[in-house]
Formats: sequence, C-alpha cells, structure tokens
Amino acid sequence: MKDGLLTVSSSPHINTGEDTRSIMLDVIIALMPAMAVSIYFFGLRSLILTVISVASCVTFEYLYQKLMKKPVTVFDLSAAVTGILLAFNLPASSPYWLPVAGGFFGIVIAKQLYGGIGKNFMNPALLARVFLLSWPTLMTTWTAPFASLPLWGKVDVVTAATPLSYLKNGTAPQDTTLFQMFIGQSGGCLGETSALVIMLGGVYLLARRVITPRIPLAYIGTVALVTYLTPAQGFTPLNWMLLNLLGGGLFLGAIFMATDYSTSPVTSRGQWIFGIGCGLLTVFIRYFGTYPEGVSYSILVMNACVWLIDKASHPRRYGTQGYKRLFSRDGKKAGEAK
Repeated sequence: MKDGLLTVSSSPHINTGEDTRSIMLDVIIALMPAMAVSIYFFGLRSLILTVISVASCVTFEYLYQKLMKKPVTVFDLSAAVTGILLAFNLPASSPYWLPVAGGFFGIVIAKQLYGGIGKNFMNPALLARVFLLSWPTLMTTWTAPFASLPLWGKVDVVTAATPLSYLKNGTAPQDTTLFQMFIGQSGGCLGETSALVIMLGGVYLLARRVITPRIPLAYIGTVALVTYLTPAQGFTPLNWMLLNLLGGGLFLGAIFMATDYSTSPVTSRGQWIFGIGCGLLTVFIRYFGTYPEGVSYSILVMNACVWLIDKASHPRRYGTQGYKRLFSRDGKKAGEAK
C-alpha cells in the first residue's frame, strides 16, 4: 500500500521463508558426512579436490555472469553444490586440473548457456562427469582405501577395482565384504562409496522437506526388484541385489542428483515414473553396456524426458472433463443422434 494505492503482485502470495540459498545450504550440510568419510578413507587429497572443484564452479559462474552483464547469483550456493557433487564423482587420484575442466563444462556449458539455475534441463554435475570421461584412464583409475596419496606432485596409485567391475566380470568383489561396501571401504569415486552416510544425508533432506521420498524410493526400489529377480549365475538373489545396491553411485545419484528440482518432474506421479525409469536404465546399462556403472547416464536420459513425463502426468484441472470417447459403443460418433 503506497499513497492509498494497493500494489498487487502475481501469485504465489505465501512466503515460506525458504529460498534457493537455504535449500542449497541444507544440501551442503547433508553432503558433509560423505565428505568426512571420503577424507577418512582416501586422505586429504579428496578434500583438496573438493575445494578446487567448488572454487572453480563458483569462479566460472561469477565470471560468466559478469561478462554477460547478468545478475551475479553465486551467493545462492547452487554453484557450490555443483562443485561438491562434481568432486564426489571423481577418483581420489584425479589430477587437480580435472575438476577445473569439469567445473567449466558443468557451469558454463550445462547451466549458464541455458539461462542459469532453474532453466538447465540436465544435471550440471553429471554432464560434467560425462564430459570428463573424455579422459577415461583418469576417470577410471580407482584408489584403494587408506592408500597414502601425496597431496602434490605425481600420484603413484595403489589401484583397486570397484565392486561393480567384479560384478561386470561375473565374480564377487575380492577382499570386500557387504559391510565394507555399506560403510564405504571400497574402491570408487570420492563421495559414492558409503551408502550409510549418503542415506543419513537423505534422511536429513527428508526431515527438512528439501526432497520427497518418491524418486529415491522408486529408483532404488526398481534396481532392487529387477536385480533380485535376475541374479547372475553363481549368486543368490539377495546377495546379487545387495551387491548392486551398495556398489557404485546408486544412493548418491538417487538421493542427491535425481532429485534436482530443475531436472526432475514436478508432479507426484511423474516423480514415480522418473524414478522407475532411472532404475530400469541403470540395470540395463549395467547388464548390457560395456561400462560397469549406469547411474549417470540413466539420470541424464531421464532428465531429457522430464518435459514429456510432466505433460503426461499433470493432474486434470478441476471442473474439466476427461478425454471424450470419439465413438459410442454402437459405432456412432459421440453426441450423434440415434
């Protein structure tokens, strides 16, 4: 109200007190247990990689927006979240320039060129990971837990195959138990190995109502069901299912990346469809693809289908009729006199 005039803005008119910054801060807090476990198993090099990744993403977003004379939004913490997730998709032995290259691609190409946060249709961190697979040796050289990696200089890697690599060859992981996979003591990317702490972060996000359980439950549940029904030779259904659930980045992808607001459906039914699609594609890629993991590609493929899922699953407007039958049971057009 100003000078007796009422200024009416567009809806919504309810202020929940939440904004992008508060949501992203919750995501960062939820990722911190995985960060701590990564440092414990892979050393301080994982922390340095994460810091470089976050700094690169924030810097590239700031420079791009300044160059294009756009409002600077780095303080909403979305670029920082992208940097953490990108680092969590890297091996501990990665050279320090790798997250810089990934940060440029994820922020500038996958996010800002589409208009910035909320307008990108694919997850920037996952697109950056796929881009970095242009250096396949660097992206698939895994470090054994508790291996002593130098902070600077050339890295002499103590290699360790990931559990999914063993499963791809039809054998059980060697010297790695299900419990070790559950807590994160196995080869893999920095932030994907410990299902325990990732689930703890997911519980925090659910409690804060940052995410809903629909996509994670549909995603993980689909992988669990399909792998239980189709065990490989020499494995019991339960053992095969648990190995597929705990090996790789399933929990990280289902909880932190498939639930991204910008790249997932907005309808409840659409979220179930999206999660089921991610789960099916993940299993199909693991079974029939040459790459042992399928989480990144499955989420990106389903990201490209979000517009169609939302269109097919949107609720009918109140007071409108459903689709009319073109023909009645007697073969005449609807509405035609008998």
